[in-house]
Amino acid sequence: MTTAPVLVILGAATALGLYLGLLYLRGDRKQGLVALHMLLGFGGLETLVMLLHGTPDGASTTDSVSFGKIAAGLFAVSAFSGFIAALARRSPVGANVLLGTHVTVGLAGFALLLAWVSGT
Repeated sequence: MTTAPVLVILGAATALGLYLGLLYLRGDRKQGLVALHMLLGFGGLETLVMLLHGTPDGASTTDSVSFGKIAAGLFAVSAFSGFIAALARRSPVGANVLLGTHVTVGLAGFALLLAWVSGT
């Protein structure tokens, strides 16, 4: 398995997330796009974790500590904070803090994913 599917799925999730951030700043919200962003994010995280466990022919793709594993952890934190931010409607300040955490950690994970892919 190559890293191309992971890059395509998570790149699409990142691009859609940036577009959703622009819509959020404008005061607009598209529920269907939010759901697609969530599906792409979880699908990309799952594909990344499968790639980290090894290729289908049994070859290992990572060493003990790599940017790929750290990126997967950051994506997991980003997914959790994004999911909780969507549920935290009672506290706008808390929801905004969680949304900021979601964006920051997600972009850091994507940057580490790009660094990992460029090194392999």
